[in-house]
Amino acid sequence: MISQVAVYAENTRGAMLKVSKYISDAGIDITNVVTNDSAEFGIIRMIVSDPEKAVELLGSLGYMCRVDKVIGVEISDDVGSLTSLLDVVNTCKMIIDYIFVSYSRDTKTPLAIMKVTEAEEVEKKLREQGYKTL
Repeated sequence: MISQVAVYAENTRGAMLKVSKYISDAGIDITNVVTNDSAEFGIIRMIVSDPEKAVELLGSLGYMCRVDKVIGVEISDDVGSLTSLLDVVNTCKMIIDYIFVSYSRDTKTPLAIMKVTEAEEVEKKLREQGYKTL
């Protein structure tokens, strides 16, 4: 499983820039990122090279943040590959809290990142079905 940093930031112009600058100035690499917004606050979800350092840094700057365990799953770059992945997760009868597809720098393939209930069970099932998980 992967440690993902979730940061709650004001939904204002330049908010993502500030967070990104703090992280990069600290020498932390952001490899995957997705943002979600609401009227006042947004959630920035990031896979970074040093999650604990990122949380400590951002927390000291007044950001509310946490580390979540998520599953990273390599999928093919073909029509229906996400559907096939979701079909396997569905057989586990687990709820997907969220999912986003990014890109793996290492394997140069799409990478589905998801937070699910009973992540260990889902990850085991995915591996049994031939998926490579991170």
